[in-house]
Amino acid sequence: MNIAIIGCGYVGYSVSQYWQQNKNFMLTATTTSPERVPGLKAVAQKVIVTKGNDYESLKSVLQNQDIVLLSVGAKNGNTYEETYLETAKTLVSILKHSPNIHQLIYTGSHSVYGDRNGVWVDEETPPAPANLNAQILRKTEDVLLSAENENLRVCVLRLGGIYGPGRELVKIFGRVAGTTRPGKGEEITNWVHLDDIVGAIEFARDHRLQGIYNLVDDAHLTSRKLIDNVLTKHNLANVIWDATNKSTRQYNAWVSNQKLKDAGYQFIHPQIIF
Repeated sequence: MNIAIIGCGYVGYSVSQYWQQNKNFMLTATTTSPERVPGLKAVAQKVIVTKGNDYESLKSVLQNQDIVLLSVGAKNGNTYEETYLETAKTLVSILKHSPNIHQLIYTGSHSVYGDRNGVWVDEETPPAPANLNAQILRKTEDVLLSAENENLRVCVLRLGGIYGPGRELVKIFGRVAGTTRPGKGEEITNWVHLDDIVGAIEFARDHRLQGIYNLVDDAHLTSRKLIDNVLTKHNLANVIWDATNKSTRQYNAWVSNQKLKDAGYQFIHPQIIF
């Protein structure tokens, strides 16, 4: 089986590494950073430096592929529109002429739900993006899902906050130790471990999932409980919460993962690892 991984960063690299070690796949990885090519050659048979909105280059990448994993991330000053939306539009225009590709898996974000005052949401809940970047992510989903047809299945995984090896929670939240943060820290958070991202992508591939699935763990801790637990675990100074100032956090929803569980996926890390 031939698989193209468009965007081989933190997530894409780990998925490619898993497939390289456990499956007999022919992997093609793309990156926008030439300096990453040597490292990626350890997990993919072919590595191509390209941007996702480069039609001819991406067309060459997709030639003779069976599956596409789209796992890009905005960096180095690139806008969300260029990284996500333009890549999606370019990819879909190529897929129209690529009948051999039978599945597209995309790692999106739960941020499309926006601020729902901490209430429970699932895949049937209409998105309410709270800022421009989240609006672009929502449009990206729509573009990719429009490519679905009798030959092509499109699976959108809405990821929670990502943590794992090299991106431990203490690295993410250690910098706020001893600081004062606005609000009471009552917003609900949604996280997912890298192991479960890799596991869910492989599950989606193996079961040919189609449609939108939330990919978050079972924890749903408040910001306060999450941060306090991380800082206490690592003997760092606690955060001071200032209830007189309103929180600026734009994401506050209890995101359900039941649909993915009902499909048969079992979480490796259902609770947060501190």
